[in-house]
Amino acid sequence: MLERLSQGLRTTCVVALMTVATYATAQTMRGDHPDTYVVQRGDTLWDIAGKFLERPWLWPEIWQANPQISNPHLIYPGDVISLAYLNRVTATPGPREEAQPINAIPLSDIEAFLKDLRVVDEFEQLPYVVGLEEDRLRTTQGQVAYIRGLPGASAGQRYAVVRPTVRYTHLDRSGLCCDLFHKDDLDFRGKRIADFQQYWTNVVTPDKGQELLGYELQRVNVGTITRGEVGGIQASTLLLDETGREVRVGDRLIPVDAQPYDLQFFPHPPAQELEYGRARVLAVADTLAYGGPRDVVVLSVGAREGVDNGTVFSIWREGTNTIDRVEKGPDRDADTVFYENKVRLPDEFAGHVMVFRTFDKVSYGLVMSSVKPTRIGHHLKHPDAPY
Repeated sequence: MLERLSQGLRTTCVVALMTVATYATAQTMRGDHPDTYVVQRGDTLWDIAGKFLERPWLWPEIWQANPQISNPHLIYPGDVISLAYLNRVTATPGPREEAQPINAIPLSDIEAFLKDLRVVDEFEQLPYVVGLEEDRLRTTQGQVAYIRGLPGASAGQRYAVVRPTVRYTHLDRSGLCCDLFHKDDLDFRGKRIADFQQYWTNVVTPDKGQELLGYELQRVNVGTITRGEVGGIQASTLLLDETGREVRVGDRLIPVDAQPYDLQFFPHPPAQELEYGRARVLAVADTLAYGGPRDVVVLSVGAREGVDNGTVFSIWREGTNTIDRVEKGPDRDADTVFYENKVRLPDEFAGHVMVFRTFDKVSYGLVMSSVKPTRIGHHLKHPDAPY
């Protein structure tokens, strides 16, 4: 209990300091805001702040103006909160019967990604599925998979079955126009699938010099060991007990995590300014290239760059380098004009994203708001970046 109390005090102090720091730089409320607001079912702290503040990621200002709220994650539908910073109106709590507290972001939008996706530096050493019951090509709940690489396994041990699906890399091209980020799909063994669309890029800039950002592992099922490697058998037996995705040969095993992720998030700006071009959108989950509000995106920065859960970035489309056709002529071929002789147009604002799960070099974020689609390759900047 003391440990939980200590953790709660630390969290409160950190958020309070962040709140004081941002309060001084906050923009005014929107002119049409009411003095009070009644929390509605389905609201989030981000949504409420977005209705009345110029910058929704500064929602702690609403918390600061309502001292009766001891924990910002215990705000319930029906609560009346004050939106008057100077002449504060008395705020009152709403009914608590059958009410659920509101988080900073809707957990329902990200829970599957919190549970199902992670990024690791390597996976080849992990135990793997070497065969399936009745020599099937795929198998699922109630059937068994045979595992190689668990010589000491004993009955009753629990494992999650994960599948390496994507490799993320970064190539630092200092002195040139921009860094290169790659997202390579993997086959059933975890080996990179040749991408003919990037063929010439891979020829000009091969793997040498590339930095591995990580391999994405997707959870496909969970199972229990029913028999180890005994009696001359060279594989352990895993009984699958989820109705999730089907398991195949080549899938890997990791121990089951009891609670591998945070359940509460405190939005805040980045801890440090990042070099332009270093922070990018690597992928959009479950889509090919584009995403919008409430979509999950993969970001090219993580804990080593000071990114943690709750970090908010603004998203920007990189400005085009175009030919000045007034100067060069309307028929000038773009390939005949050097990069430095082209006109760089401004970056274009697309929206905001908040990080909800962080790894060393990569993180996952939820697009909180947008004015145009978020695309792979878009830049990430401070949430208040003017350009």
